[in-house]
Amino acid sequence: MTRSAARPVRPVRPRRTTELVLVLAAVLIAVFGYVEVGVNLDGRAPADAAQYGAALGVLALAAHGAVRLRARYADPLLLPIAVLLNGIGLVVIYRLDRATPGREAASTQLLWSALGVGLFTAVLLLVRDHRRLRRYAHVGALLALVLLVLPILFPPVYGSRIWIVVGPLSFQPGEFAKILLAVFFAAYLAVHRDALALTGRRVWRWQLPRGRVLGPVLLIWAAFVGVLVLETDLGTALLYFGLFVVMLYVATARTGWIAIGLGLAAVGAVTVGWLSPHVHSRVVDWLDPLGSIAAGRGANQIAQSLFAFAWGGELGTGLGDGHSVLIGFAAKSDFILATIGEELGLTGLFAVFLLYAVLVSRGFRTGIALRDPFGRLLAIGLAAIVGLQVFVVAGGVLALIPLTGMTMPFIAQGGSSVVTNWIIVALLVRMSDDARRPVPAPAPLPVTAPGTAPVTGPEQGPGAGPEAR
Repeated sequence: MTRSAARPVRPVRPRRTTELVLVLAAVLIAVFGYVEVGVNLDGRAPADAAQYGAALGVLALAAHGAVRLRARYADPLLLPIAVLLNGIGLVVIYRLDRATPGREAASTQLLWSALGVGLFTAVLLLVRDHRRLRRYAHVGALLALVLLVLPILFPPVYGSRIWIVVGPLSFQPGEFAKILLAVFFAAYLAVHRDALALTGRRVWRWQLPRGRVLGPVLLIWAAFVGVLVLETDLGTALLYFGLFVVMLYVATARTGWIAIGLGLAAVGAVTVGWLSPHVHSRVVDWLDPLGSIAAGRGANQIAQSLFAFAWGGELGTGLGDGHSVLIGFAAKSDFILATIGEELGLTGLFAVFLLYAVLVSRGFRTGIALRDPFGRLLAIGLAAIVGLQVFVVAGGVLALIPLTGMTMPFIAQGGSSVVTNWIIVALLVRMSDDARRPVPAPAPLPVTAPGTAPVTGPEQGPGAGPEAR
């Protein structure tokens, strides 16, 4: 007679069918938006609407097939949200293409999206266990630093040295470096989290860790931020700094790190804002967005963005009926959120923010559910990257903080950004599969009559077999 477990293990449903339904719904929403642009501008659906829907559908189904094959228990919301955000971005870029003939970018963005889905599939196929990434943490940090240094050798683009331009092709290596940096932080902090949290010197109300423990990671972080300041890419520098503070807080569970991080970020921002003319001009525009109009120079980008949000109202003007293209060269990249706010209104803007919030929260939930410290830190760090980037971009476009020149994840024009974010989602899918996968139930224990010794095998030493009795 055997005794079963005290509490039966509830079976975990893979929910791949739920994911498939949500993915198809995301594709249909994107196709509907594409058709609406054509109807509002031309009075009829675009001639290539079926081809666009088929291309996006094939990419989405290919990604779903990879998840069904290699990550059966993954979170069913991560992939549909990525598909929907990517589809919204393609629709808005196509709408802006119609207002800027000769500078079409939607077809190129679709090719970058296909590459991103391809790398999404490759990550799921090649990375069977996220814990193996720990082996390459230090090499990845060195590679990330090299990627950040390379743009210094190329001429600046719009005041920042963050691009590598080779003929008609260009990409932003800092987008890939943030994943490698997150892996390094997770690996290092997972090993030294106890030393960071429990040892060190107490200064007033905070207990600071020893320099030999925190020194290496601070040195790596300072090198990254120093390079980014030289490149005047303060948006990415702010992102890296926020990532460092978030992961340090998660590793040590000490709220003092958040206060220290905010203080250092404020000091650094004020210093660079006064020393860098490029950054100083953005601070001036942030403090007085309408100052250029009063000075007779016309509305600057921030002012045009605020006008677009105001004109959109609650429900928006409709896709294709806005004027956010007046923002200029950055309408498809930095300021694409202004088009969403004008043509989809406050309702559409909140819906997009809600999608990002769910994506980030599911990443945090994955990290909390993981049983290994490295995976927990990495999942939370990757989700924090998306959340911090959305905050920095939205804050700049809405004039809540100075404009930093970053791209909205999945939505804005930029091949490097969309590819990187697909890799981030792939890693979150891989880790959520490990977090949600059911744990085998323990073997049942034998039950014996009262007053008798349990029967054990001969491998447990002398006295267990019948010869001893």
